[in-house]
Amino acid sequence: MARVEITTPDELPEEGGADAALRPSRLDEFVGQEGVKTSLQIAIDAARGRGESLDHILFFGPPGLGKTTLAILMAREMGVQIRTTSGPVLEKPGDLVGLLTGLGKGDILFIDEIHRLRPVLEEFLYPAMEDFRIDVRIADGPNAQTIPMAIEPFTLVGATTRFGQLTPPMRARFGIVERLNFYRPDELATIVARSATILNVPTDPEGALEVARRSRGTPRIANRLLRRVRDYAQVRAGGVITAAVAAEALARLNVDEFGLDDMDARILVTIIEKFGGGPVGLQTLGAAVSEDPGTLEEVYEPYLLQQGFLERTPRGRVATAHAYRRFGMQPPANQGTLFGG
Repeated sequence: MARVEITTPDELPEEGGADAALRPSRLDEFVGQEGVKTSLQIAIDAARGRGESLDHILFFGPPGLGKTTLAILMAREMGVQIRTTSGPVLEKPGDLVGLLTGLGKGDILFIDEIHRLRPVLEEFLYPAMEDFRIDVRIADGPNAQTIPMAIEPFTLVGATTRFGQLTPPMRARFGIVERLNFYRPDELATIVARSATILNVPTDPEGALEVARRSRGTPRIANRLLRRVRDYAQVRAGGVITAAVAAEALARLNVDEFGLDDMDARILVTIIEKFGGGPVGLQTLGAAVSEDPGTLEEVYEPYLLQQGFLERTPRGRVATAHAYRRFGMQPPANQGTLFGG
């Protein structure tokens, strides 16, 4: 049985879990992603003005940037329910039948990791997305029959960290496609300050900015680090988060001034010391650092690439001159001058 969560707009403030408590309750409270937010607000206002459901929406980008939060906020703005599930837990068309027939007019179905949907489920979704109907099988075997069943107009919101793995027919059925990018430190500082207020933790602006700088451009990580810094401040610093307190707490968590943690450092040092700076293939690198290659590609690489510590080449991953300098090493002469090396 596929796991499904049902959320109504009025339930948002009481959502369980630490992360849910820190989510904004309105779209205009959502910090960052200004272009995406403006596009969504226009779509919402237009749909409400026409009395229609939103067009199908696809969010893509690294994890932790707010894809689920945006889907929940859109449901709140539209005054509809949202059902959430994920690609890996949907196993057969019957799982989708229950979901789709349970949707009311204009409701949102949110599918996380939609790139992991099975092909048979993708094909089952096509008529649902285009014509708001599904084909229900009423018998098995050589005499199998299907009957079309109308469903209420709904909005499918898909989220993926691997846009390229979506099939072209699936991508083409989304009317709105938006990429979420990493956040600037000042945007993350605003998020940290807001979260600190909700958590009732005294935090000065410099303390919030110090947490933001080390959060890898990701709100989810910023809120996670804030909770750990809060614990340290409570026990060792009188409960107040300043820049010095944040720096000391995060240093104890092995999160450096660039936001690199233990695994980031292991990846870069392994490439430099074991593979001469690269290139090294993803599978080989995963084996060397004892980490799943998919996790390396989806979770760690995007930030290392964005910050200029890593390069992807046709032959594999290469540590940049910036990475060498981060660990106090001299870049090889052939490393180039991309980052001043």
